[in-house]
Amino acid sequence: MVALRLYLTVYPPHQRNLKFWPENPKSFRGIIDQYISNLQVITETVLKGMARSLNLEEDCFLDKYGEQRKMDGRFNFYPPCSRPDRVLGTKPHADGTIITLLLQDKEMEGLQFLKDDQWFRAPIVPEALLINVGDQAEILTNYGLFKSPVHKVVTNAEKERVSLAVFCVPDGEKEIEPFESLINESRPKLHKKVKNYVAIYFEYYQQGRRPIEAALL
Repeated sequence: MVALRLYLTVYPPHQRNLKFWPENPKSFRGIIDQYISNLQVITETVLKGMARSLNLEEDCFLDKYGEQRKMDGRFNFYPPCSRPDRVLGTKPHADGTIITLLLQDKEMEGLQFLKDDQWFRAPIVPEALLINVGDQAEILTNYGLFKSPVHKVVTNAEKERVSLAVFCVPDGEKEIEPFESLINESRPKLHKKVKNYVAIYFEYYQQGRRPIEAALL
C-alpha cells in the first residue's frame, strides 16, 4: 500500500505554482480559493482566541504568524491496506506549524493522538474542522501551555480514507521564542530563539527525532 499525497502552497496566491495544480475537476481551483479564504478568517479567530485564553495581547500570535506567512495544503489519499497492523499511513510526528487545520474523511477514522503513552483515536465530527496546535505555538507559550501533540495515521483493510491538512506556517524570518509574559521564576525560559523553524523541523524529522528538541535551551 502506498499513500498518495498532493502538496500545494495555497496561500499567499502569488506563491501558488499552478502548473502542479490539477486541472480536473475544473471547479478545483475555485473551491480551494474559497476554502482558503474562509480558513484565513478561522485562523485569525483561533489565534486571537488562543491569546485571550492566556491573558496575552490579542494579536501576539498573529504578529508571530507574520505578513509573509504561508499556508500549505496536503491532500492525502490512503487506499485500503491488507496489513493495517503493520503499515501506517503516516508515522508518529508533531507538526512544525503554529496551527494545522484538518478536514477529515466524512466516514473513515484514521487519525490518532499520543497521550500518556497510549494512542487515542480522533473521532469524526460532521461538518467540523480539527485544529491541531503545532510546535511553534508550543515554543511561544513556554512549557507547552499549548501542547503540540504527537499523532499518526493508521490504515484500514477495507476502506480508503481521504483528508486535507492545511499547515499554517509563520514567516520564516520571524524569530520564535517564548513570550516574555509567560516566563517567571516558577516557569523559567525553556526554549531558545529560533528562526526558519520549518527547515530545522525537516532536518530533525528525517532523523526520526522530535524537531522541537532543537529549540530547547
